[in-house]
Amino acid sequence: MLLGRVRGSAICTLKYPGTEGLKLLVVQPLNQRMEPVSGLQVAADVIDAGYNDLCVMVRSREASLALPDVKFVPVDLALVGIVDDLDVLPDGTLDLTLRKGANRFT
Repeated sequence: MLLGRVRGSAICTLKYPGTEGLKLLVVQPLNQRMEPVSGLQVAADVIDAGYNDLCVMVRSREASLALPDVKFVPVDLALVGIVDDLDVLPDGTLDLTLRKGANRFT
């Protein structure tokens, strides 16, 4: 999954069958520090995102599977979630060690 910020909308006069009525947005891909990582890209919007929203994006086959009511269409990038809150930890502060203890599953 990727992060991206919506920068505008795209208009397409001729669409592939099955993509009629699908909203297309111009998105700026971002890294974990909210810095742009590449040029602007066009993504299919299935979540009704708006301008300047921070979104979660998927690529490739996952993007085409994210579209509602469509079995398969040639879509390469889709917005699948809007980020409400994001906490970015400094590098090396996340502790992933498995500690001994008891839980309801042991």
